Amino acid sequence: MIGRITGILVAKTPPLIMVDVNGLGYEIEAPMSVFYNLPAVGEKVMLVTHLQIKDDAHTLFGFSDEAERVLFRQLLKISGIGAKIALNILSGISPQELAVLVAEGNAIALTRLPGIGKKTAERLIIELRDKLDGIPMSTPDIDGESASSNPQSEAIQALTALGYRAADVGPMVRRVAKEGMPVEDIIRHALQARLNN
Repeated sequence: MIGRITGILVAKTPPLIMVDVNGLGYEIEAPMSVFYNLPAVGEKVMLVTHLQIKDDAHTLFGFSDEAERVLFRQLLKISGIGAKIALNILSGISPQELAVLVAEGNAIALTRLPGIGKKTAERLIIELRDKLDGIPMSTPDIDGESASSNPQSEAIQALTALGYRAADVGPMVRRVAKEGMPVEDIIRHALQARLNN
């Protein structure tokens, strides 16, 4: 298994990157999130990788960090999601943002990702709910909202930082949150509800 590639960036033509490692050129498919952070052609680059072996091809996929690779591998396990759709998802959202949307059960926001319809979004939520706990949480901006304008997302982030599982946090917050409720009140009510269960 090829787990990491370090070499000289030879070409970057989305979705392909070519990296020269001691005279051997590796073609690597990558999400757009990787391209945004690539150095100039001719400079040194390092990518964590996933090698997919099929009867007709060996394909190498590259990622900026371990969180992207973990998410890519989890996505490949979901029925109906192949490498192309997984790359599209990673091109449109960070692993941390996806973890928040899954925890919130926000299928509407997920359908805004390329190639994701309503049924696929619901399947993502069901199948990823217990599998993204290891990804550090941050606030999603797919809706154009920051944490300060989205108290539920901020509450989910805070509760996850306290050690609660992402799968439990979303439903817990949605049950207690009311329109206009400050983050501190959402967190307090969510914790009280947790203790009373």
